[in-house]
Amino acid sequence: MSASMIDWNLAVQAGTRLVRPGPQVTHAEAREVVKELRALSKIAHGHVRDFTGMASELDPDPATIVDRPGWIRANVDGFRVVLEPLMEQMSAKGNGGPLGGAGNVVVQAVGSRVTGMQVGAILAYMASRVLGQYELFLPPDPSGRAPTGRLTLVAPNIVHVEQELGVESRDFRLWVCLHEETHRAQFTGVPWLREYVQDQMTKFLLASDLDPGMMLDRIRDAAEAVADAVRGGDSNLIDAIQTPEQREILDRLTAVMTLVEGHGDYVMDAVGPEVVPSVQQIRSRFQGRRSGGSKLDKTIRRLLGIDLKMKQYAEGSRFVRRVVTEVGMSGFNQVWHSPETLPTHDEIKEPALWMSRVVGTRAIDAPPEANEA
Repeated sequence: MSASMIDWNLAVQAGTRLVRPGPQVTHAEAREVVKELRALSKIAHGHVRDFTGMASELDPDPATIVDRPGWIRANVDGFRVVLEPLMEQMSAKGNGGPLGGAGNVVVQAVGSRVTGMQVGAILAYMASRVLGQYELFLPPDPSGRAPTGRLTLVAPNIVHVEQELGVESRDFRLWVCLHEETHRAQFTGVPWLREYVQDQMTKFLLASDLDPGMMLDRIRDAAEAVADAVRGGDSNLIDAIQTPEQREILDRLTAVMTLVEGHGDYVMDAVGPEVVPSVQQIRSRFQGRRSGGSKLDKTIRRLLGIDLKMKQYAEGSRFVRRVVTEVGMSGFNQVWHSPETLPTHDEIKEPALWMSRVVGTRAIDAPPEANEA
């Protein structure tokens, strides 16, 4: 039997059935939005390249524009690329368990449907919130090569948020493109970064403890986390299902993702008012939206670790701003030299520790003012 423990087709069906429709626009308006987002992604690319000094692609493809079901399908494809090889390995690790033979087949068959529904439900929720992303993990192209990545923007969500915030639409669209193009610059301009992230993810998943007793404890922990979150506590599912080894790996993964998200947030604001005239208004209204929502929405965000991601944006952005202010953009860009120059969890919180370890007392190439918006 295939080691795939998730019914991916069911995940797509469930997700596309559960996802809410986007804002009502005419076909002509939708075509106009798609055309403008593609053009703005190219414009944003030039600004990011000039501002950050990162050696990203010279003439990349414009962003791929999708609707909410398209985002769900793309993410399921990405999950399969990352998870299926891991599931093979985890299945091989777990073959000696008490549910061997036919019993195991039945449990996996039932489990794959439950898990497919769960994945679909989570993706349906996320598909109405995500504005864009740089997709790192794509299925091989027709020639069998793994593509480097793809910049994707979710048009209905961008339109929905700009309407909700009452902001200037071209400014808002370019502002979102600046953040996502910064991710493209990171993962195309830093050759080792994609592999490093994938390696840490693989290690994290393979460090799962498949001992049945331990797994039961983890499931109980997860159930506690759900109950605690519903009561208004701070638990999230990510915390509930980690072995000690996974926590260590997660610290490294969290540090690198905090850096890349914070760098994206810093650049989208710091490129400046001459590029996005209403940037300050957009940021303050957008920040208010990030922290709002109903009690149920806040509970789901906490459970899925989305609140954790919001903290990452803020922490990472503070780290980048402080380093660029003190050692200039070229000093900050030393962060991309190798996995060893990435900031640790502690260094993100205290940038001086990273600067003394990595930048040291070397000469600063550019005065900080040159890189401030």
